[in-house]
Amino acid sequence: MLSPKDASTRSEALCRLAPVIPVLVIDDLSQARPLAEALVAGGLPVLEVTLRTPVALDAIAEMAKVEGGRVGAGTLLTPEDVRRAVEAGATFGVSPGATDTILDACEAADLPLLPGAATSSEVMRLLERGYTVQKFFPAEANGGAPALKAIGAPLPQVRFCPTGGVSLKNAPDYLGLSNTLCVGGSWVAPKDKLAAGDWAGIEALAREAAALPVA
Repeated sequence: MLSPKDASTRSEALCRLAPVIPVLVIDDLSQARPLAEALVAGGLPVLEVTLRTPVALDAIAEMAKVEGGRVGAGTLLTPEDVRRAVEAGATFGVSPGATDTILDACEAADLPLLPGAATSSEVMRLLERGYTVQKFFPAEANGGAPALKAIGAPLPQVRFCPTGGVSLKNAPDYLGLSNTLCVGGSWVAPKDKLAAGDWAGIEALAREAAALPVA
């Protein structure tokens, strides 16, 4: 049984590996491994594959074979999602929000979770349970970096990975905050480059993202 404290410790270690966690929606399984190889080679070893497509779990299994990568499952909504993600080889999980059911399932499965929070009350509730590392989602729709900075003033003990509307342009605004560990973003794997199999182009985007400074 994984404690919330240990889950947050492990999540923080992952978040500190690079300033950006790519958030990946994969429709074509053949893209999974070369995509992971390009991102890892570019300096982004922590990869979130969202469970929004039929091939997502198989994609996690393929990406888990890439040396140096840490592959996790995003959009965890149910205990069944957690079970299947772990079986596929996910080493961490991400959820858009947080319920006792999903938290219980991840703790029982020994899967560190980045639980989503959007308000001070949600952040406080997770903190009460022991989660000091959380996902701020949807970041831009909830006021962006100014909102996250404001939440951090009375709750400095919580660190975040803001996700949702984060881009190369606004990522520095978040990464400049003392309560931000890293950001989650999809811009490092744009659909046009995926469709073209432009792995060198994706690696270049990853290198650019990996060079972003963190406060």
